[in-house]
Formats: sequence, C-alpha cells, structure tokens
Amino acid sequence: MALTVAEIMSRLPQAFESGRAGGIDAVVHFKLSGVEAGEWNAVIREGKCEVAQGLPRLRPTITLSADSADFCRLAAGELDPAGAFMAGRIALVGDLDQARRLLAVFKVT
Repeated sequence: MALTVAEIMSRLPQAFESGRAGGIDAVVHFKLSGVEAGEWNAVIREGKCEVAQGLPRLRPTITLSADSADFCRLAAGELDPAGAFMAGRIALVGDLDQARRLLAVFKVT
C-alpha cells in the first residue's frame, strides 16, 4: 500500500542519515498540490532533520513543488528525481546543488 504524504513526512527524520549530511544546512519547503495538497517543511541543521506541516519559519533554501502523488512516488523510489525534474513533474527553486546533495542523505525504503 502506498504511503501518504503525512506518513512520508513523519518518517523523514528517521530516514535521515546524519553521517552522510556533510555539513548540510538547509530549509526545504514542500508545496504539494493534488489529492493531498498542503505545505510542509524540513529543517536540516547540525546533523538533524526536523519536519513540520505548514510554511517554514525560516527562509527556505530549496522549494520543491509537485503533485502529491508524484511526491509519494518520488519518496518511494518509484520516480526518478532527475527525470521528474526534466519532465516538469517536480519543480525546484533555490540551491539546486544542495537539493542534489540532499537526495543522498535520505534512506529510501
């Protein structure tokens, strides 16, 4: 059974591999449309990942916009991030190099 956006977001801190973060300091704003529309944010700082629903309190370094179904497929490893970006299925604004680095610090299960 596919995970919901809320389930994925609740699991992000556990999926975060701090040893691979290498000094990443980021605020990620998730703007999701579709069936599970909503806004979420993740703050990655000092080897920790904290996730909350709603707008980030700090200025985002990366904003990811996507349909919630595509986001769920991306999180499940069923959608190639680069392919989805090139096809316009996800949009990224901000520090794209840092966004690429963030992909490597979350364990996809």
